[in-house]
Amino acid sequence: MCCILAILAFFGPRLALFLAWVFTPTYLSRAFDTFLIPFLGFVFLPWTTIAYAIAQNELGGLNGIGVLVVILGVLADIGVLGGGARQRRG
Repeated sequence: MCCILAILAFFGPRLALFLAWVFTPTYLSRAFDTFLIPFLGFVFLPWTTIAYAIAQNELGGLNGIGVLVVILGVLADIGVLGGGARQRRG
């Protein structure tokens, strides 16, 4: 059961990005100009990629609350990476 939860947690934001790409392809294309940036975000920083897409599409870009949403996405990615490193040490 623990392994299933770990796998689901790992694929959570990536699954959301994939579903957004499949069911609403214009949502990500409005936020990103090329395919490379969202693909790299999918691989390395999925929470930040989702936050940036939300900021661009729903909040009018990177001003005011949009910056806060992207910062929260970066912190979520750092937290996921830091939590994994902490578990390996302990």
